[in-house]
Amino acid sequence: MREHDRRLNRPGNQPGEPIWWDRGYHPHFESQHHIQHICVHLADSLPRHVVDSWAEELRSAPPSMRDVEKQRRVNAYLDAGHGDCMLREPEVASMVQESLLHFAGTRYVLHGWCIMPNHVHILLQPAHGITMSTSMASWKKYTGRRISAWRQKERGLPPGPVWHREYFDRFIRDEAHYRNVVAYIHDNPVNAGLVDRPEKWMWSSAGVASVLEDPEGLTLPAFPDRTGVRRTPELEVMNNTVIVLAE
Repeated sequence: MREHDRRLNRPGNQPGEPIWWDRGYHPHFESQHHIQHICVHLADSLPRHVVDSWAEELRSAPPSMRDVEKQRRVNAYLDAGHGDCMLREPEVASMVQESLLHFAGTRYVLHGWCIMPNHVHILLQPAHGITMSTSMASWKKYTGRRISAWRQKERGLPPGPVWHREYFDRFIRDEAHYRNVVAYIHDNPVNAGLVDRPEKWMWSSAGVASVLEDPEGLTLPAFPDRTGVRRTPELEVMNNTVIVLAE
C-alpha cells in the first residue's frame, strides 16, 4: 500500500470513511460516496513562477474572491496551451483516453472526461474500495511511461517528468454542481477555441454519451451532506479547489 493510502487508515477512522489528507503538498478528499472532479496537467503547463506572481497580485483581495480569481487564471492559462502540449498529438490523446476508459466500471464509475492539449479533466466516483489516489497514481504512472517513450521516439527528447506530481480535486456537492461541472468539462475545447461544438472533440465524453443532451436519462447519486465529512486533525480545510504548481 502506498504511503498516501496508509494515511486513510489512521486510528479512529472507519474503513472507507470520507476524510481529507495530504502528502505535504496539497490537500485531497477521499470518499467512496462522492463524485470527484479531478484535473491532471502536464509538468510544463503551469510554471511555479506564474502562480507565485498571481498570489502576490491577489494578496490584498478577500479570500473568497482570491480563490475564485486564482482558479479563473489557472483555467485560462491552461486553456491558452502553454507548455509542450503533447496531449495535442492524436496518438497520445487516444492512448490517454483508452487507458482512462480501461478501468471504468471496475476501479471507478466514469461520469465524464476531456483530454485537452496540456491537461485532463476527469469526473469519477471511486468504486470497489479502490481509492481515487490509488487510481490516479496507477493511471499517471502507466500513461507517463507511454508518453515518455513516445516523446523519445518521435521527438528525440530525453526522459523526464510527464505529469505534474500532484493533481487537484473537488468533490461534487449536489445536482446543480454536477451539471455545471459536466458542462464545464464538455465546453472546455470550445472555450479554448479548438472546436465549435463539444461533440466534435474526439477525446471527450461529450461525443460519446453527453449527459447534457439527455437530462431525463441522467441518473444521479445521493449527494451526502458535506458537514458530515471527517477532517484529519492536522488538516482542516474547506471544499476549495486546490491550485497545483509545476516544479
